[in-house]
Amino acid sequence: MASETKSKKPCCLVSELLEETGIDRETVRQAKRQVLQGLVMLCQWQLERMERPAGGTKDEGKRARKVTLD
Repeated sequence: MASETKSKKPCCLVSELLEETGIDRETVRQAKRQVLQGLVMLCQWQLERMERPAGGTKDEGKRARKVTLD
């Protein structure tokens, strides 16, 4: 058994592992697509944030404000 494992390529071992867990090629493709779409959305969101004016709008209530203490 040990000699069989050593002679197999890593990609074959991964394929066997996925097959044993019941994950087929289509499921892996769907997951890969979702991950890539998520990365695209994240990049688009970052680009939108970079293109906003630095001054901001009234909606920005998340900035820290200086408060004087007595």
